[in-house]
Amino acid sequence: MAEIVGAYFTSHVPAIGGAIARGDQHNEYWKPFFDGFPSVRRWLAEVKPDVAVVFSNDHGLNFFLDAMPTFAVGAAKSYANEDEGWGLPVYKSFEGHPALSWHVIEELVGSEFDITTCQKMLVDHAVSIPFELAWPDAAEWPVKIVPIAINTVQFPVPSPKRCLALGRAVGRALRSWQGNERIVVIGTGGLSHQLEGERAGFMNPDYDKFCLDHLAADPDALTQHSVEEVAQLAGTQGIEILNWIAARGALGDVPLAEVTRNYHIPISNTAACTLVLEPA
Repeated sequence: MAEIVGAYFTSHVPAIGGAIARGDQHNEYWKPFFDGFPSVRRWLAEVKPDVAVVFSNDHGLNFFLDAMPTFAVGAAKSYANEDEGWGLPVYKSFEGHPALSWHVIEELVGSEFDITTCQKMLVDHAVSIPFELAWPDAAEWPVKIVPIAINTVQFPVPSPKRCLALGRAVGRALRSWQGNERIVVIGTGGLSHQLEGERAGFMNPDYDKFCLDHLAADPDALTQHSVEEVAQLAGTQGIEILNWIAARGALGDVPLAEVTRNYHIPISNTAACTLVLEPA
């Protein structure tokens, strides 16, 4: 049977990719953020996942405002990264796990989620940067991926409650998979930030701490707010916390231990965080 080894959560700010490209990891501005990753890498080396199920949001590489699925699951054999216009390097392609993707898709449809199935899909910085942070020296990625995209861009946006339910349905699919893969769940984005309007530069460490303190033991606490309230509390781009909530749901209801946590503010007008949870 497949085993879920735990979850890795991190921010995916494009500027992180720029810092990596410039070699700024030990720069005074960036070091507090990058200092959070040696422990993540040690954990990944210990648990040795074969597959990563990645909850993230697309930034226009696959979907735009004229066609924005609420939930989309990749079922491709491979996933390429392309230039998004940030001036970042084009990162390595990812190998897919189509059989597991289809198993997840069937479980989600069986759980009455209306999803978009993507037999072709690109991955943007929301996937590539977390992988560059976790496996910086890899000649090729050590895991296959199942990418799951959540709309955090255009209203109506799914509620925290719905995203937690989505993650729990994905978790049921992973636990019923008959393969022997070791699976890591990844949630990317945020935390609090707003990039436009009168509140540009807004961050909310109190809300971020609330999310971090409740994610492991009481994820339902994060569903008490509507998505409009989350946008008020975390900023319009801070609703990327939905990716974290869904990823947490995939871990199920088992007791969890916090392996490592690193919170730093700001990075490019974003409250950045890295967190690892594993079964206790």
